[in-house]
Amino acid sequence: MTFHTNIPFQTIDWSAVPKTEHPGEIGMAWWQTLQFPGLRLRVVEYSPGYVADHWCRKGHIVQVLAGEFVSELETGEIFHLTEGMTYVVSDELSSHRSVTEKGVKLLIVDGDFLKQNP
Repeated sequence: MTFHTNIPFQTIDWSAVPKTEHPGEIGMAWWQTLQFPGLRLRVVEYSPGYVADHWCRKGHIVQVLAGEFVSELETGEIFHLTEGMTYVVSDELSSHRSVTEKGVKLLIVDGDFLKQNP
């Protein structure tokens, strides 16, 4: 499976990208989202005490910009990520959710390139 997207050179001033609110099971998430063909870029902030309201099966590349959080897998595995760390997973390869005690700011990249190959 091959995906081709032509995105011309551009800079992103994240301070100009509107924030949308997404309540968690506990706490709030604020997303700043840019959508391109087959690619989504987001800066996401989770409030202190945030717990995601669902198990996600979507693939992501997640970079911790500030703070720290835990990525819990439905299998019970727990991964603690701090500023400067990244995780990567393809679509449908795990059920995961985010939890943060003190709050965190993330850059999240997802899109067609993370779909499983047949």
